[in-house]
Amino acid sequence: MRVKRPTLILITCIATIVAGLLVLNFAPSERKIESPLTRDYDSGDPQFRRSLGVLLGPPIVEGNKVDVLINGDQIFPAMLKSIREAQHSINFETYIYWSGTIGKEFSDALSERARAGVKVNLLLDWIGSIKIDDKSLDEMRRAGVEVHRYHKPVWWKLAKLNNRTHRKLLVVDGRIGFTGGVGIADKWRGNGQDEDHWRDSHFRVEGPVVGQVQAVFNDNWLKATGKVLDGEDYFPALKAEGTMPAQMFSSSPTGGSESMHLMYLMAINAARHTIHLSNSYFVPDDLAVNALVAAAKRGVDVRIITPGEIIDSDIVRAASRERWGKLLRAGIKMAEYQPTMYHVKALVVDSLLVSVGSTNFDNRSFSLNDEANLNVFDHDFANQQESVFEDDWAHARPITLRQWEHRPMTDKIAGEVADLIGSQL
Repeated sequence: MRVKRPTLILITCIATIVAGLLVLNFAPSERKIESPLTRDYDSGDPQFRRSLGVLLGPPIVEGNKVDVLINGDQIFPAMLKSIREAQHSINFETYIYWSGTIGKEFSDALSERARAGVKVNLLLDWIGSIKIDDKSLDEMRRAGVEVHRYHKPVWWKLAKLNNRTHRKLLVVDGRIGFTGGVGIADKWRGNGQDEDHWRDSHFRVEGPVVGQVQAVFNDNWLKATGKVLDGEDYFPALKAEGTMPAQMFSSSPTGGSESMHLMYLMAINAARHTIHLSNSYFVPDDLAVNALVAAAKRGVDVRIITPGEIIDSDIVRAASRERWGKLLRAGIKMAEYQPTMYHVKALVVDSLLVSVGSTNFDNRSFSLNDEANLNVFDHDFANQQESVFEDDWAHARPITLRQWEHRPMTDKIAGEVADLIGSQL
């Protein structure tokens, strides 16, 4: 049957529009880092801190206190306690917020504070919060919580579909901040004891760096609402609460999309002794692989923990393992966490620099999502995180080069297929 010319023209126009939208959706908005970084200093050189401070944006500020919270049993009570004690403002941005018992605890706490006159602003990623029911959102709004959802998928803004806010930020009264990997869902409850209770870390922050955490929240709040949150309720004068130098920085495809990528490359490049990386979605690009290999060749102890068979994305695990060969041949030690899904996102370099937050070690976090990380320069804090890493390593299964080379053919095929879409993972 012959297709009439007007119909053919219409089909061609529709196909062109769809193709154009797909290109807009998946093409990067900015040029990426293309060349390896030169190694002009190491982690102990003051130039390393200066470079991080100017290239990533916010300066490194003194006088902070950072406490680690391990798994839901520690994380959720600390967050809820701060929310329930809020007097002036609560700003909360997160990717996953699902209905369930912990979701209701947070909704009830936020609503109670809003009814008490506290300014409560909640920013949820539209895709990440797709499992929250409208009733919960309506109840919070009726209580006075200002709720917005980030980048709702609509056909005339399809280019934004691939840009999600993956940031996890809570700021209470402009004085207490939280960041890390945890989402608001029941799978994060408990103590990582089985596959229904995930392993994760979150961090409570006090001191001048909380102003930077608040500024990062303000960035996406402005994008979502057109409103600027300012004044003493949000940005009070902050005094020193500890001794840790720290920096909160962010990345977004709409500006500074390579900041996370750059930070990881700079930290790996500066390492002298150790690189201990924990990451739930580890799909390094060639630059990152080569930087890690170069570190190993100059004698740096590089160890990496990723999830094992208990993972929420088999395709990410396949893409990750596909890229392990060069790392293992260079002597880098890889291990897969066994007890449950491993959702930790932490980097410790030379028992000095700790970087924690929402960022995964993959192109989605480096180029496509909105992310936020906290960098801390403190030997005591870094040693504490080394202890956490060692405990996780004790619950992980090392993967040798021989095991990787002799993995099942089905795994090899799955890895090759997953690698084709690695830029979107």
